[in-house]
Amino acid sequence: MSDQRCRPHVLIMSEITVDGKLTLKRGASSKRLMKFMDPETELLLHNTRASYDAIMVGSHTIQIDNSYLTVRLVEGKSPIRVIPTSMGNIPMDANVLGDDAPTVIAVSAQTPEERIAALREKGVDVVVAGDEQVNLTLLMRILVEEYGVKRLMVEGGPTLNYSMLKAGLVDEIRLIHLPYIVGGEDTPSLVGGMHIESEDEMFRLSLSKHYMCGSNLVTEYEIL
Repeated sequence: MSDQRCRPHVLIMSEITVDGKLTLKRGASSKRLMKFMDPETELLLHNTRASYDAIMVGSHTIQIDNSYLTVRLVEGKSPIRVIPTSMGNIPMDANVLGDDAPTVIAVSAQTPEERIAALREKGVDVVVAGDEQVNLTLLMRILVEEYGVKRLMVEGGPTLNYSMLKAGLVDEIRLIHLPYIVGGEDTPSLVGGMHIESEDEMFRLSLSKHYMCGSNLVTEYEIL
């Protein structure tokens, strides 16, 4: 594997409303929208998890959703859970700290030692991947070299999605379209953090597939 590709194949998968929102409002759990997914689409989500080596979300998503990130609705092995958090800010009662699947917490060198020790006492791996904040490119290399991760699924919020795209670490995007409009100027959308000045700064995609999954439209894109 060349240095340029010393990272997993990365898929961002997310449910979004017609107007591209991830939640009902800022600070609300995405689970409140996910309950409107068709049962067939829920199976698609869990089948996708089962086909990937690792699954990644940001610490903010963990704090709001307290997700398990496991395979439950289909047969299959749960992927390694990967949580980047520059200061190790994971609630000590978070479900991802359970023993139902392996978990890797990626922190920066600024994380207090006692915080790292407390997380390790929960039985999870803690890796330092960056000086002041988590370096996602370095984290991808660690996942490949130390954990054998070849395929990584991202179920992140707007900040993690943007950071992965900006770093050039994303290969595909799969969207589950929910037939609702939420609105709201500050309601989280698929990608945050962007304040572009010209069309040259846009991320370019190519539609590779579209199909109905139950009552939900699913679209799949390749990153150009």
